[in-house]
Amino acid sequence: MAPNDSEADDLRTGRRKAARYVVPVTVVGVAAATIGLVPALAASGDPDLPKITAQQLIEKIAKSDVQQLSGTVKVSTDLGLPNLGGLESGLASGVAGGGDGSSADPMSKLPELASGTHTLRVAADGEDRQKVSLIESAAEYSLIHNGKDVWGYDSKSNEVFHGTAADGGEKHRDEVPATPKDFADEALKAVDDTTSVKVDGTAQVAGRDAYKLVIEPKHASGTTVGAISIAVDAKTGLPLKFTLTPASGGAAVVDAGFTQVSFAKPAASTFDFTPPKGAKVTEEKDAAKDAERKAGPDRQFHEPGTSHKDPAESGPKVLGKGWNSIAVIDTGNKGGIPSSSGKGDLSGFLGSLGDQVSGKFGKGTVFSTRLVNALITDNGKVYVGAVTKDTLVKAANTGQ
Repeated sequence: MAPNDSEADDLRTGRRKAARYVVPVTVVGVAAATIGLVPALAASGDPDLPKITAQQLIEKIAKSDVQQLSGTVKVSTDLGLPNLGGLESGLASGVAGGGDGSSADPMSKLPELASGTHTLRVAADGEDRQKVSLIESAAEYSLIHNGKDVWGYDSKSNEVFHGTAADGGEKHRDEVPATPKDFADEALKAVDDTTSVKVDGTAQVAGRDAYKLVIEPKHASGTTVGAISIAVDAKTGLPLKFTLTPASGGAAVVDAGFTQVSFAKPAASTFDFTPPKGAKVTEEKDAAKDAERKAGPDRQFHEPGTSHKDPAESGPKVLGKGWNSIAVIDTGNKGGIPSSSGKGDLSGFLGSLGDQVSGKFGKGTVFSTRLVNALITDNGKVYVGAVTKDTLVKAANTGQ
């Protein structure tokens, strides 16, 4: 039996704003849009915990208010992206607003987390102090929020990126994933009848007793999402592990979990940061002005002579419901794949990575991963979602 409207409203009200993840926003966003509550009692398992319903467990997550913690998180992402030899990072930074910015800018680190396995050290002490460190081979990248200051530091290049809440630094706290809770919050944002949710036994994660919450699409044959599993700390309600598996089977697309966690107050010095001697420091407000100057009045990549408009002006249109949701963005960029070159070099390269399709909508290119697929049509529309290629083409054919 699904919760009534009042219960659903309470759940929504109780949830905190989640961090934005590095995987394309549609990955978790579509999964987040569809949670129905199917009460189920926790099965017997190890450890032996009191029985709990799915609704009770979701309420436990919503009420969780862990303010202090430190630990290590292992994040593995397997979207099935092609190996571009690092070129994908350059492309992503270029689209973000400039490929020659600071290597300590959080936006420059996002593409790295979209594939492979990474180790993060995390710490938090209330709303004003958080730290996330990406441990790399012989190097480390840290994002530190301490009061009004937000610092990004790349030890490999000895570069520093500095922002404040006043000039946008606050948003950077949400640009690098910190814990499995970031993923779980996104997956539990909404409640509707397109999803089955159940408690599926218990587990131990990072030495902590946990319940296993399983979220699966219900009657959604067009989605690429198979299931989401969340290990929830039995005592605090904090998600300790998040796993998203695709409908096609195989390895998880996203697997993020604590390997070690402590709820003791971190030392105040954990959040201290002073730019090292000789480090290049980039101020966020200066970087933004420089990016605007270099990009000129038209910041969108497109071929000369083609029309174009900013999709942010109107926002995407959403087709379908729940797991079959598709975001439609009208770029106004006629001619298909956008390019930063008048000769269309980038356009041709990107086109070679996709599948050419056609239908009532005309022609276009589908870019596929194990979870998120996107169709860019020659009339300037983009259809994107955690759905199959056929579902995208069908949506484009409707002419919506």
